[in-house]
Amino acid sequence: MSGTLYLVATPIGNLGDVSTRALETLRQVAFVACEDTRHSRVLLEHFGISADTVSLPAFAEGQRAGRILDRLVAGEDCALVTDAGSPGISDPGEKLVAEALERGVKVVPVPGPTALVAALSASGLPTGRFHFLGFLPRKGPERQAMLEEVAPLSATLALYESPRRLGETLADLRDALGERRAVVARELTKVHEEFVRGTLGSLGERYATEEPRGEVVVLVEGRTGEHRWSEEELRRALEEGLGRGEKLKGLSTELARRAGWSGQDVYRLGLGLKKR
Repeated sequence: MSGTLYLVATPIGNLGDVSTRALETLRQVAFVACEDTRHSRVLLEHFGISADTVSLPAFAEGQRAGRILDRLVAGEDCALVTDAGSPGISDPGEKLVAEALERGVKVVPVPGPTALVAALSASGLPTGRFHFLGFLPRKGPERQAMLEEVAPLSATLALYESPRRLGETLADLRDALGERRAVVARELTKVHEEFVRGTLGSLGERYATEEPRGEVVVLVEGRTGEHRWSEEELRRALEEGLGRGEKLKGLSTELARRAGWSGQDVYRLGLGLKKR
């Protein structure tokens, strides 16, 4: 009989958030698969858990999953943990889970802390529906395509970002979505936990010159307009604005907010009008 793969959520900062069930699972399994064994060792030793650990980093999940699966199929139970939060959610685990299920291994979640839910719950933005983007593509057509895809959504948008790229990402979000309410949440559950609320524009200006410390969650208000303008309505508004001498970039951002279009689409339409 195959063993069981447990997906154990671990604290995102405050060790007091670990659940009793998570600790019991980590004590009982045959071995623990870790995103980074050095990081997870701190947690295990803090709670007096002596466990056999193996490494499963994101960059090598595909290559190393096979050995873990062989042990599971042989009957050993395994707990998968990542550096913080829930395995598989913008962290290693997705491939291992899919292959485990294909090989008939039972997969059991042991839920707990997650930065996404913690940030969303205290953001002050609507929480009834949300769309999680994970980490945006770094640049290029993939990044632009994702932003265009989510621009019309009325659900709150949530994404993870590196503090080094926060300013650039906020600027890209404003260009694509228009001016919207937004929140930057960082160092969740830690001593220096911080929620900075504002608009994409004001937050973009702040973090263009200030690089925050720690892990970051960005939340953005969904599109609130009831009516999405037709292309003809948008074209007329662009012609009027350009006729008044307004700069295309600023005009595109404002019209995108009012019209329910992505900033890139409005800008491209404006470029076409200027060439004509």
